[in-house]
Amino acid sequence: MQLVVARIGRAHGIKGEVTVEVRTDEPELRLGPGAVLATEPASTGPLTIETGRVHSGRLLLRFEGVRDRTGAEALRNTLLIAEVDPEELPEDPEEFYDHQLIDLDVVLADGTEIGRITEISHLPSQDLFIVERPDGSEVMIPFVEEIVTEIDLEEQRAVISPPPGLIDESEAVIASTRDASTGDASTGDEDGTEDGAGKGAE
Repeated sequence: MQLVVARIGRAHGIKGEVTVEVRTDEPELRLGPGAVLATEPASTGPLTIETGRVHSGRLLLRFEGVRDRTGAEALRNTLLIAEVDPEELPEDPEEFYDHQLIDLDVVLADGTEIGRITEISHLPSQDLFIVERPDGSEVMIPFVEEIVTEIDLEEQRAVISPPPGLIDESEAVIASTRDASTGDASTGDEDGTEDGAGKGAE
């Protein structure tokens, strides 16, 4: 099974290094020196990692055959793909591979059905579940402990405790309308609502 483990960012320096946006919880395993990775687009790869180091909190990689900034920039936005045994599980029991989460039913603690996970979106700040509702619409749910309270692979479900407005947009609309009637106070509340929505919608 193939999994996207990183996306190549901008070139770093003049010796062929690139920044990468890590999309795996096991970068030391998937992105270590000697790893051979398929790519998207396929014509760019395969790429073999020659060296890796962390600089200012970002992982920098150099690939075999890439020796200058021009070659590094040509790789920008390329996805790095690793071959993973579908039976393999992360070492941390609290971590999951994307293929384990896709198609899980999403429910509230009382069993109310919310939808089904169709995609995992990996953002720099957090991961998002893209959930298809029974009516065909989509909702984005941050994969954080405060909201996703349980992942039960045996029952094939994810239990969530969403804040007001995350699932039912009418709750957020009602709050916004109420705040608007209070004049200046609405500005702070509306900003807070936008911040909350932004985290879920990025």
